[in-house]
Formats: sequence, C-alpha cells, structure tokens
Amino acid sequence: MAELTRHQQSIVRRYYENLDTVLLQRLGEQVTDLYLAEGKKRAKLWQAIATSLTKLGVPATRIERVLQSDDARQLATLLQELLAKD
Repeated sequence: MAELTRHQQSIVRRYYENLDTVLLQRLGEQVTDLYLAEGKKRAKLWQAIATSLTKLGVPATRIERVLQSDDARQLATLLQELLAKD
C-alpha cells in the first residue's frame, strides 16, 4: 500500500475521530428507512442496523432484543439514548 501524504493522513485521522458521529447519523437515516421498508429490504436493513449498533459499542443483548422486536420505535428510542450520551 502506498504511503499517505500528510493531507491524506489528516483526512483519515479526522474520519476516525468523528466515526461515532458518522455512525449515529447513518443509524438515524436507517431508522427512517426502516419505517418505509418492507420484505427483503427490511430484513437487509436490520442487518445493517445490527452492524452499526455493534460498531457503536451497544451490548449484544440489547442489539438482539431490538432486532427480535422488529420495532422501529424501539430502535428510535435506542438512538435517542445514544445521541444523549454523545
């Protein structure tokens, strides 16, 4: 892999410094999409949400509970809790 320039290094560093914010924003968008999704798209979206929650450090038991409920409102509540911590 090629060496990164100083400018590229600063971009990568800022990305990882703000990763939690990026993930929370993406999770908010996923909650919105979940309200509108049906069928296979909804199942695939739940998988993406589980990945996002894992990256945010949410305990596995809590993730499993939200996934099993298949309730977008419960996920929105969890998102509000995460935003309050941030």
